[in-house]
Amino acid sequence: MAEALTLHVQTNKAYFPVTGGQQLAYILMEVRATEAIAHIKMPLNFGLVLDHSGSMSGSKLDNMKAAAKLAVQQMGPQDLVSIIIFDDKVKVMAPAQPVADVTALQATIDSIRAAGGTQMSLGLRAGLEELRKGLTAQRVNRILLLTDGETYGDEPKCLALAGEAGQQQIAITALGLGNEWNEKLLDQIAQASGGGADFIPDGKPDVILDTFQQQVWAAQATVVQNAQLVLRLVPGVLPRAVWRAAPLIEKLDHRVLSDRDVQVPLGDLNRDQGQSVLAELLVPSRQPGAYRIAQAEVIYDVPGMQLRGERVRSDILINFTPDLALAQQSNPHVLNIVERVTAHKLQTKALEEAAVGNIVAATQKLRAAATRLLEMGETDLAQTAEAETQRLERGEQLSSSGTKKLRYETRKLTQKLDD
Repeated sequence: MAEALTLHVQTNKAYFPVTGGQQLAYILMEVRATEAIAHIKMPLNFGLVLDHSGSMSGSKLDNMKAAAKLAVQQMGPQDLVSIIIFDDKVKVMAPAQPVADVTALQATIDSIRAAGGTQMSLGLRAGLEELRKGLTAQRVNRILLLTDGETYGDEPKCLALAGEAGQQQIAITALGLGNEWNEKLLDQIAQASGGGADFIPDGKPDVILDTFQQQVWAAQATVVQNAQLVLRLVPGVLPRAVWRAAPLIEKLDHRVLSDRDVQVPLGDLNRDQGQSVLAELLVPSRQPGAYRIAQAEVIYDVPGMQLRGERVRSDILINFTPDLALAQQSNPHVLNIVERVTAHKLQTKALEEAAVGNIVAATQKLRAAATRLLEMGETDLAQTAEAETQRLERGEQLSSSGTKKLRYETRKLTQKLDD
């Protein structure tokens, strides 16, 4: 059969100067599904784990229910859905079942009322138990978790459950509504399970509706699972960092298989949206000429066609030249990605510096992030970064709304390139 994935590799420069020391090379690797697997549509095993604590009363609860009803409406009889609500207790509103009677499921969602405190681990545990009933590699297994507050003392249990989910290839999308939830915990839950996290501003019902809808669409479009990128480096080339550049910016945990092999988990890919990975490699000096510095290989499964361990490879080549004019020419697409990743990186480091009391370093990095954001036309985010900088300079703490906005919205900077 034709290749299921394409792997396109670009560097930040076509030519690197001949120097006496190491140079930093940016390698952009773009992975996309091909027409050969575009027809695949895998059934879902989808769990909604929803916070209905007292703080969710009013418009928050109304918007959440509207979004959950829309999510169910997008599914069909081939899909399994379960609905769990939690406060300081847990209730399985709808055990795992085929989406055969949408009206009945929506009526169940409509009956949810706000009450109690918040104990997230109860909801996660029940959600996992329901998904395990229909767990199979032939389904796309997902949990959509929504909360608007801090969980009470059960963070280690939440992380342990997220780890279990990751081992069983159940990705958790963790959504925080409003400003009073623990972004560090939700990020850790997402990372441990192979999922993602996002921020939904309070008072914006269209955002929660769109978010739920997009999560179901993305699950339905999944065609590749268990994808892993392996970078095989030639002697002397060292990895400095690896970032997911699209669809969201995220620093990837990579594992060194040997002194020259680096493995990066990519997870699932869908037919509509590829993944881009940006690697920062330190390359030793070379004489003029073309050199292979690494090979990139993506290993993946296509469950919808019973394919396991499929592979696509690409050599990574760079040219060294004594011609400084040639060496100054850059790849604008790669540099655009680098700029957006750098803006996200700066605000991430700024928030880390502020958290440990390094206010001078935090303000410097936030202001640098604001400048870069402004240069790329992200005026609103730039203003948020500048406002948070001024708060630090006045001796105040960073605001919850501002830090969440910077943390999550800068992850989406590369999405603007496809608009």
